[in-house]
Amino acid sequence: MNRRNFLASMAGGAACAALGSCAAPARGVAEDGAEPPLAIVDAHAHFYDPARPQGVPWPDQRDAVLYKTTLPAHYRAQPVPRKVAGVVVVEASPWVEDNRWILDLAAEEPLIVGVVGNLPVGTNVFADLLERFAANPLFRGVRIRDPKPPRGIEDKAALADLALLAERRLALDLVGGSEILAQAKFLAERLPELAIVIDHLAGVRIDGKAPPEDWLAALGALVRHPRVFVKVSGLVEATGRKGRELPVHQAFYRPVLDALWRRFGPDRLLYGSNWPVCGHFAALATVQTLAADYFRARGRDAERKVFAENAKAAYGWVERAA
Repeated sequence: MNRRNFLASMAGGAACAALGSCAAPARGVAEDGAEPPLAIVDAHAHFYDPARPQGVPWPDQRDAVLYKTTLPAHYRAQPVPRKVAGVVVVEASPWVEDNRWILDLAAEEPLIVGVVGNLPVGTNVFADLLERFAANPLFRGVRIRDPKPPRGIEDKAALADLALLAERRLALDLVGGSEILAQAKFLAERLPELAIVIDHLAGVRIDGKAPPEDWLAALGALVRHPRVFVKVSGLVEATGRKGRELPVHQAFYRPVLDALWRRFGPDRLLYGSNWPVCGHFAALATVQTLAADYFRARGRDAERKVFAENAKAAYGWVERAA
């Protein structure tokens, strides 16, 4: 399936057919009576190439795991239990023109179904840059990370820029520690139409125990805002354990996943691998399996939403022009 057809079929009731998750005949089973395979949209990955003449500002060249050419072909080469039908690329580079670089890559690469860019929110150049990049239908939002907007997330200039995102039906990703939950609440109250995606579990530590009460309270304050989503990404990173020390039994992650499920249910959680960053801790197959094992137990409908359809709801893909 090419990307154009994939994006088109993600609209409306055809979404599950595009992902092989509910094909005819009725009840989502194949003609031989078996469940069709569930393909995945990975809502968080990074592509870059340190071999470019200009190099890359991230990752650091001292990082032996990450500092190497990392492109869709390398992602496809990762053995995984379930086929990945599409990837949302989250741009980690602060160089503005790297947004163009990844969009140019996406133009030739059907695996990339969306790009979350990196633009300077709260500056006098943001509006023009957004108009430029949002002209490409694959550009589906921006992410705020360090450094934050010059005068903070609550500044009038930052709010005006984020209102432009909402007007264009583009999303805002937030990454950081638990402080981003309060930031999400502030923004959701003032920009209720803005889709806000919390990355990497808002930095919560996963240690097999119940998550901290302050994190739970801040998370719970977002439940009443229907346009706030949480990305189930950064699972293995949140353990701080690597190699043989990494817990691979799903029960270790259940207290945090249960907390997310009880508050956001099947409609506002979306899977992301954070590949290749996750490679510091575990293979892509391990990351996918940990999430898949949890949501499989919640039923086929929930599994389909978390692993595919909620990414479309958050990022609002549209069909590309011919």
